[in-house]
Amino acid sequence: MDRDAKHLSVLVGQLFALHLWEDRTRGELWVPTYDVDAVALISDDFLRTASNNAVDTGTRTFEFRILAPGEHRLLFEKRMGWKFTAEDRRVYLVSVRDGAAPTASR
Repeated sequence: MDRDAKHLSVLVGQLFALHLWEDRTRGELWVPTYDVDAVALISDDFLRTASNNAVDTGTRTFEFRILAPGEHRLLFEKRMGWKFTAEDRRVYLVSVRDGAAPTASR
């Protein structure tokens, strides 16, 4: 199911961003799905591509912070308002390790 998934490795508390192309002229909108207890969405921005026409395209940037160690799945589906199924999908598997320094045992 996730054979085309992209793998990321981050530390707990670390910020990371994912950039996806959107064509809002066509009605495209990336919709993320993730475990809100393990992943926090910090920001969601859209940077339009400068052009001289009426096309509304650009890069959508999602910035996340991981709250818990483990492996977390982020699913993005490209939705269009008049369709019941996703036009496209992207899966990211985020491996998270605790960034705390190991303590010496006695």
